[in-house]
Amino acid sequence: MVSDEKTGTEARLRRYSPFGAAIEAPRPEPGLYLVATPIGNLSDITLRALEVLAGADVIACEDTRVTRKLTDRYGISTPLTPYHEHNAAEARPKLLARLAAGQAVALVSDAGTPLISDPGYKLALAARAAGHAVSALPGASAVLAALNVAGLPTDRFFFEGFLPPKQGARQKRIAALAAIPATLVFFESGPRLAAALADLADGLGRRAAAVCRELTKLHEEVRRASLDALARAYAEGAETRGEIVIVVAPPSEPETADADIDALLRQALARVSVKDAVDEVAVMTGRPRRDIYRRALELVKEDDDGGE
Repeated sequence: MVSDEKTGTEARLRRYSPFGAAIEAPRPEPGLYLVATPIGNLSDITLRALEVLAGADVIACEDTRVTRKLTDRYGISTPLTPYHEHNAAEARPKLLARLAAGQAVALVSDAGTPLISDPGYKLALAARAAGHAVSALPGASAVLAALNVAGLPTDRFFFEGFLPPKQGARQKRIAALAAIPATLVFFESGPRLAAALADLADGLGRRAAAVCRELTKLHEEVRRASLDALARAYAEGAETRGEIVIVVAPPSEPETADADIDALLRQALARVSVKDAVDEVAVMTGRPRRDIYRRALELVKEDDDGGE
């Protein structure tokens, strides 16, 4: 080892082993690195993440046993230190001291992207406040993976995280979410899944939904149905082991009444061709164009018959 004048720490050579090849890991610039890790399949890790994890001075993680499976898989020997909700108040100053000493600290969660439903945001906030560089290394996310496979709208979504465990508080929170015009995403535990789905069905109605379990793992499962049907399935004993994400469709747009569509069509037909009238009303109401076209032809026929 040799002295590193820039950081005042000892420079050291570390290697990691993706695909069985021994590769030297350069020492990252001092700062806090928020590193996304796999949500299940250990192959879902970026090359940049491996390089930073191997080259950092320390890896702060929720559970050293979980993170060690990843580091062992890729031949990474960087020391691990626990940082989780139960020890964060005690561990945070120690990590900030490392940053102050010019070290590179990598922060990971047990699975997925740090700061999502874990205490990492407090460390990132304190690091920025102290003037340290904070960098994100994007990668796996259970939220985005669930949105990808749920088969529901993805243009807008609202991530709620875990609903309250007690039914009264859970129902109150669901009521507050009901009007959000976006797909809703929740984390949930297996033992509470059936009860949470029942409350979601009561509070949100028969919306389409998906329960995504063990994503990227060997026993990955995605169940798609209405909320009430999913609630029944899990109340009757469907498998609930593993990591679970619930995805719920946004509220439906209020449908335009048939009489209102007729009025809009008649107004449009008085001005433009059938084709243009159908296009105009379909855009205004959101109804399928084929249905609007069928009704337009019926109205034209009724007017023609009435004129005979």
